[in-house]
Amino acid sequence: MANALDELDGPIREEGRDVNVIAKQIPVTVGAGSKVFEVLLWVLGILPGLIFLFMKINAATYLRQLEQKIQHDASQIDNYLEQRVQILKNLAKLVDKAVTLDKETYIAIAEARSGNTHLSDDERIKLGNMTENVNAKINLALENYPDLKSHKEIEDAIQQNAYLQKEITAAREVYNDTVNTWNTQIQVWPTKMIVAAKNGYTTRIPYIASKEVKEQAREVFF
Repeated sequence: MANALDELDGPIREEGRDVNVIAKQIPVTVGAGSKVFEVLLWVLGILPGLIFLFMKINAATYLRQLEQKIQHDASQIDNYLEQRVQILKNLAKLVDKAVTLDKETYIAIAEARSGNTHLSDDERIKLGNMTENVNAKINLALENYPDLKSHKEIEDAIQQNAYLQKEITAAREVYNDTVNTWNTQIQVWPTKMIVAAKNGYTTRIPYIASKEVKEQAREVFF
């Protein structure tokens, strides 16, 4: 039998294809067969029914714990974002002492407000995009006045900003991994899928890069 996906002779798309995250939550549903399966276990005897009941209890506990893990991972992103907003505020002030930044930079900083906790997914992405916008504007000022980078305070702030940017990227990877685990586990039949359907669980949407970030990634840097 031939390979279902043949990398040698299979159809290819020479022009390439961009990939986007589909921002859609899909509810977990089970059919009548699952209900019949549960009833059948009790018909076969009390023991099979009780065993499956305990399995569902364990599955419900696992999914609740996994949901808390998602919240924890999201909170880590929030913490790093808050730190980065503060660093960018300080960096903007330092740069502005030597070069007058445009008003849009400070408007963006004001919008990237600090003190947020328990952000929604949309708010977290919006805040991340705002920090990238501020970072790009400050970098533009530094490119026009490269001597500023030699100032000790500015150099330290730039390093802290770069460090936090890496930490945010890493935290997003952890968050996406946990979301992927959730999306996979709620589809495991019979126990987890039945529990997920009963509780109205849906798939979760991983982190999505903004349109601006994607466009920047396609630019030629060298």
